[in-house]
Amino acid sequence: MSRLAVLLLVGSAALLSACGQEMGDLEAYALEVKSRKSRAIDPIPQPKPYEPFLYEPAARRDPFLPLLGARDAAALAGGGGAVGGIRPDFNRPKEPLEEFPLDSVRMVGTITQKKQAFALIKAPDNVVHRVTVGDHMGQNYGKITAISETEVVLMEIITDGLGGWMQRPATVALVQ
Repeated sequence: MSRLAVLLLVGSAALLSACGQEMGDLEAYALEVKSRKSRAIDPIPQPKPYEPFLYEPAARRDPFLPLLGARDAAALAGGGGAVGGIRPDFNRPKEPLEEFPLDSVRMVGTITQKKQAFALIKAPDNVVHRVTVGDHMGQNYGKITAISETEVVLMEIITDGLGGWMQRPATVALVQ
């Protein structure tokens, strides 16, 4: 037991002696940093004074009504409510692939039957749907306009931000 105690005592003394290394270089660096001249700090910029805006409604339009541009005025004069008659058909029944956004569906192949091309579209729920030209898919009223061996081409109908509608092309490419 005494040999073990002596061995432990010698070992801990050796470990403690390793901790007492010279730190002269660290102290010299700290002194060098402290002796450097400090530079002036730029003052904090003063905030600009607040200038209140006084709204006088006499010669201005109501800010809570939408803007009516020339495009919208022409559409309203025509009675259609949308420029060029572009708008989704809200009365038709929704097709299964209109539940999913286009970036979540994948084209996995094509089939040709009786000279008619069909695309195989895999939905996020892992169901494969067979679609053809004229079918709808995507959440932006997309209508399939063409099917090739590498992609399905759609025309989506989206809002233009001014109360009307506009068309936008989109594609779903074949996944390799």
